[in-house]
Order: sequence, then structure tokens, then C-alpha cells
Amino acid sequence: MSALDKAVHGLRRMVSSGRLGAGDRLPPEGELCEELGVSRGSLREAVRMLAALGVVESRHGSGTFVSHLRPADMIGSLSLTVELLPLDGVLELFEARRVLEAHVAAQAAARITPEELKALIATMEALQATDDPDEGSELNHRFHAEIARIAGNPSIESLLAVLSDRSRAYQVYLLPEGPAMKRESDAGHRAIADALTQRDPAAAAAAAAAHIACSARWLEACRPPLTDRASTAG
Repeated sequence: MSALDKAVHGLRRMVSSGRLGAGDRLPPEGELCEELGVSRGSLREAVRMLAALGVVESRHGSGTFVSHLRPADMIGSLSLTVELLPLDGVLELFEARRVLEAHVAAQAAARITPEELKALIATMEALQATDDPDEGSELNHRFHAEIARIAGNPSIESLLAVLSDRSRAYQVYLLPEGPAMKRESDAGHRAIADALTQRDPAAAAAAAAAHIACSARWLEACRPPLTDRASTAG
């Protein structure tokens, strides 16, 4: 085990064991180096790594503290690695997204309020009406994100945000097949909205799963190039 790994493992152990809880300040650097048997350089690099993962946070003039350790916040840090995946890796993650989207759609069908349903349908109709790729991408993201929020589990909501943000980096609607993909995507959104309107969890789950599966098939078939800003079916 390298010195860096040793430092990371030691700090993680302190947090996971409860020795250092949410909001606690890390012990002085010298004390930690002596306890963990590592140099200051290795310890500082370990702290930087844990900060990137949302485990600790540095406060200017005060020191380094364990974060609030909210699951949703820590799951969001997965974007650092998910963003590195090539398309084949993204397609593999679509299976997980399909399961999660089905779950949140079912939960939303049981929980959605009339006001939330009205707003969601308005988003869907605006998405169906637009031909602008950037606007369509944003509205598509808003549609799915709102369903995840209504479902009521911040951790799943955060994980879905990570997965869907990665897929948004692939252009589809500007491809020759784009119009056909958008029509099919719009139909998928309509099926989800209809199930939510009927407050039918089983139908909502089935519609969401079918919609995400369709998006994965289009991406695999067309294999669009990666772009900084793009729209995607899904």
C-alpha cells in the first residue's frame, strides 16, 4: 500500500467508524501524520482527494472539517468519474438508469400533486413544441429531474442527475435520424405523463423503463459524437 493509499484509508476509517463525525474538525496535521505513519505531503494529497469526493471541506482560517455527509451530496461527486466514461460505458449505465427511472416514476405516480402534474405537463408540452436542440435538452432534463424530485428520495434523485447529465453530452436530434428520435422520445414522455395523470404506478414504471430503453437503443445504433453541449433523447 502506497503512502497516499495509507493516508486515504486511515482518514476514511476515522470517518466511517464514527471517530470523526459530520462537522468535526480534523486533528492537527502533525498529529495525523504521526498516527497514520505518512508524510505531510501524502496527508495533504489524501485530504484533497477526499475533498473532491465531498467527504471533507477546507474552511479558510479554520481548518479542515468532515462534511455533512449527506448521501445525495456524496453521490453527486460520482460525476467526476462518470464523465470520463466512453459511450460504451454510458450505455452500460443506461440499464441502471432504466431501473431507477422506473422506480421514481412509480413513486411519483403515487405522490404527485395536481399542481406538480400541471407543471410537469407544461414542461412536456414545451418540449414537444420546440425544435431548438439546446432548449429541448434543458426541457428534457427538467422533465425527468422533476419526476425524480417528486419521488422523494434525494439520493436516487442525485444519482439519476449524474447518469442523465452524462448522456446529455451526446448529440442525437441533429443527426439524420433526429426527427424520428424526437417523435419517439416525445411519445415516451407522453406515456409517462398519462400514467402519472392516472396515478398508476405500474403503468408509470413500465412507460419510464420503455422510454429509457428506447433512448439506449438509439444511442447504441447511432453512436453520436461527444460534444460539450448537446441534446439527447431520454
